[in-house]
Amino acid sequence: MSETKLLSEHYDKDEFIGLAGYKKHGGYETLAKALKMQPQQIIDEVKASGLRGRGGAGFSTGTKWSFLPKNNEPRYLLCNADEGEPGTFKDRLMMERAPHQLIEGMIISGYAINSAKSYIYVRGEYHYPIRVLEKALREAYDAGLLGKNIMGSGFNHDMDVYSGAGAYICGEETGMISSLEGLKGQPKLKPPFPAIQGYLRKPTIVNNVETLAAVIPIIRDGAAAYRKFGTEKSAGTKFFSLSGNVNKPGNYEVPLAYPMKDLIYGLGGGIKAGRKLKAVIPGGSSAPVLTAEEAERATLDYECLAQMGSMLGSGAVIVLDDSQCMVDCLANLTHFYHHESCGQCTPCREGTGWLDKIVHSILSGRGRLQDIDLLLKVADNMKGRTICALSDAAALPVISFVTKFRDEFEYYVREGRSKVKGTVLYAEMHH
Repeated sequence: MSETKLLSEHYDKDEFIGLAGYKKHGGYETLAKALKMQPQQIIDEVKASGLRGRGGAGFSTGTKWSFLPKNNEPRYLLCNADEGEPGTFKDRLMMERAPHQLIEGMIISGYAINSAKSYIYVRGEYHYPIRVLEKALREAYDAGLLGKNIMGSGFNHDMDVYSGAGAYICGEETGMISSLEGLKGQPKLKPPFPAIQGYLRKPTIVNNVETLAAVIPIIRDGAAAYRKFGTEKSAGTKFFSLSGNVNKPGNYEVPLAYPMKDLIYGLGGGIKAGRKLKAVIPGGSSAPVLTAEEAERATLDYECLAQMGSMLGSGAVIVLDDSQCMVDCLANLTHFYHHESCGQCTPCREGTGWLDKIVHSILSGRGRLQDIDLLLKVADNMKGRTICALSDAAALPVISFVTKFRDEFEYYVREGRSKVKGTVLYAEMHH
């Protein structure tokens, strides 16, 4: 089975990056169409299309837009391009190959929600995508596609790029808003939700890069045409960032509900000769791991993965073959979440540190059998007790790794070395 290139059709053409090349392939024609529609018509069309947030949460985009209060307060549109979820690299591709696609999608969305100002909040490490976006914004301003009276419609809209400073936590929408306001990048309690009180305490919509770009085909071809892809509850196409032990890692755009095994063995070219599939993390590092058997019957949509006790998340599919030690892989994840916790909530600040310490003590050959249950207990106490989902994001992989691959943890504790690699993977020299 091949890709369905609804958004990425022209990503292989270098000219698509610049305004002239983008226009040659129909760029900004959908904006012209949208500006002749009523804003509410656009919101209704996006709602009818079944588009769900592509950043990880999977919430209905049109529904989110309709939460905005019906008043004349200034409102803001924020593009979340703080792509920090390990294994995820689709937004980077979209910004590098099609910056005008994002800008056009944002202007249409800004018009729909009656916003005169938007920001693209880009991950601080993304130096090159930021340069590409800034150049595209200058082109759009010079062509009268941004600023005052866009295309003679009477609609004004300004757009800026804002660079993060390397914090994973700022990918959470309220943490991102704090950072954009010049405060410490820490999530805020909800309610109030950003749609009611967000950036500068004004109504604010936060959407992912991929979500905003998807508005273009929906308005161009209509909701019914968009719904031809995917399923009733998971409509449209989605980018999947495929990485790990596959022959052809990369970004692939496929309809939702695409079989995971076709992504891994078909588009991804399968696993290196002589190796077998062992496990798959299906939606970025915070998604609970699937065994090979589960992965081979999974489909890539919100419902199927939720039923399997995991999640589609950001669409980052990390493939592990039978040469991988699960204790070692988990140590990578616990270290990441401990490092990235903002420290605001006690269960997360303390819990991520505990998980990291326990897994690393097992790795260095100093683990005890009761540590395995202690991992589960600590992780369980971290779930659902914090302002944002980072605590859960750290706890869920721990629970799934230990539950599904417990034999490897027990072997490591008993033998003091990896069942797979036969060695101690984290000796004292690391300290």
